[in-house]
Amino acid sequence: MTSTLTPVRKRSALTKGQLPKAAPYIVLALALIIGAAILALIGFNAFGWGIVAAILFTVGLVGWSAAVEGSRKAKDKLATCLVVGAFLIALLPLISVIWTVLVKGLPGLLDPGFLGTSMNGVTGAFDNKSVEQGAPVMGGIYHALVGTVQITLLATVISVPVGLLTAIYLVEYGEDRALSRAITFFVDVMTGIPSIVAGLFAAAFFLAVVGPGTKTGAVAAVALSVLMIPVVVRSSEEMLKIVPNELREAAYALGVRKWRTILKVVIPTAISGIASGVTLAIARVIGETAPILVTAGFATTINNNVFGGWMASLPTFIYTQILNPTSPSNPGPSDQRAWGAALVLIILVMLLNLGARLVARIFAPKAGR
Repeated sequence: MTSTLTPVRKRSALTKGQLPKAAPYIVLALALIIGAAILALIGFNAFGWGIVAAILFTVGLVGWSAAVEGSRKAKDKLATCLVVGAFLIALLPLISVIWTVLVKGLPGLLDPGFLGTSMNGVTGAFDNKSVEQGAPVMGGIYHALVGTVQITLLATVISVPVGLLTAIYLVEYGEDRALSRAITFFVDVMTGIPSIVAGLFAAAFFLAVVGPGTKTGAVAAVALSVLMIPVVVRSSEEMLKIVPNELREAAYALGVRKWRTILKVVIPTAISGIASGVTLAIARVIGETAPILVTAGFATTINNNVFGGWMASLPTFIYTQILNPTSPSNPGPSDQRAWGAALVLIILVMLLNLGARLVARIFAPKAGR
């Protein structure tokens, strides 16, 4: 009579001395439970719960790893927890801003006529009626949206050729000359210029050239171009530098002139990065408030002439609605308009960033032959 013995499964040498795959989830669950219990004793709040749970999770996972896997892997898990924790801390303000703007901005954005009407003729009586009788909130951001598009478009038309040509000179012709070093220095200085200084420069320039009291969208566009040009120069310069020299040398070997090599070889190769940098530069200035207030003023009506008359923009619309409500006794409707405009501005910036990625993908050199 023979007996069959069931073999005892032993842990593989490769998995011996390792935490189970579910270890992080077990520790996280325990950290959340213990953290909630601790916070219940001293006063519960979500933020404190997250902090206590994160500390307990880090201590528990690292301690368990040190006991089972040794000090080397425990240090690795500690570093991982610190990096992930730093990322989450950096992400919290962004999530908080987006959530706050969504909650407070959606009611304004959903108002009828918010995107298609201006503030022309809207007085405090309308806001009082809205608060006291529940009437719809009158007035919208159409004039500010038109102004933002016009001013930003003109600033782009000014900045992109100047910035791109400057970057081409620095990369292709500069050769570490004195002029090249001076341009690089001044571009670095311009990168750190406060936006209000750019607005004061544009206002002073047009004051000397045209005369006092000149506030138009064109002056605002010049102020924004002062902020855009260094961004365009830097991004374009870096993109041109990464173009392989072999491409230039191959064109020169075929007898192609330098300007034509730049136009037909270098720029097409770097166009995806250049376009992405330009789009990000636009996103950087589209939300500026101080230079627009100094140079374009504020208007409640639609102005389609960027070269004449005061012109509103989304940042200045938000600023004036918060600082000077249409009805000081009932600021709720003005706050609602301001938060709605802020949501529209964030959507525009998000679309510009997504557009930058799309442009970079479309114009990127295709792999293959």
